[in-house]
Amino acid sequence: MPNGFETAIFGMGCFWGAERLLWQLEGVHSTAVGYAGGHTANPTYKDICYLDTGHAEMVQVVFDPSQISYQMLLKTFWESHNPTQGMRQGNDVGSQYRSMIMYTNETQRIEAIASKDLYASQLDVAGYPAITTEIIAATEFFMAEEYHQRYLEKNPNGYCGIGGTGVSCPIASIPA
Repeated sequence: MPNGFETAIFGMGCFWGAERLLWQLEGVHSTAVGYAGGHTANPTYKDICYLDTGHAEMVQVVFDPSQISYQMLLKTFWESHNPTQGMRQGNDVGSQYRSMIMYTNETQRIEAIASKDLYASQLDVAGYPAITTEIIAATEFFMAEEYHQRYLEKNPNGYCGIGGTGVSCPIASIPA
């Protein structure tokens, strides 16, 4: 990882669409998809689909904070999926598709919680239920199999279940 760059980790349903969304942002150096947040070491895709691993599909983002802020990544996260759906995103159902932010430092933790509170109030006004997103310290990130990495770049017509609520997240109000 280049000096001065940071890592962010997000789960917002199927990691294929989430990764494509994030790799396209200016200032994102690299992305990787994998599994995190569970209790099974070295899980496979088959494991997280059929066994109780506790892991979610996650995207690890390496970014240059001089080009894109963590707050802008949070805005993208909130606006690109429905964080009120619990253990699903659209047609993808199961705990592996839950909404999750894993922070890698104290500043990210504070900003993630503040953004969640702000976005919750926006969603409430729009008539949505409570946010179910987990915000936790980063756990070990297990890389997904190679065929999952940048899947939608290799398969442009592949399935992508990412879809937001249409409600804007006011990042200008997030305390840094």
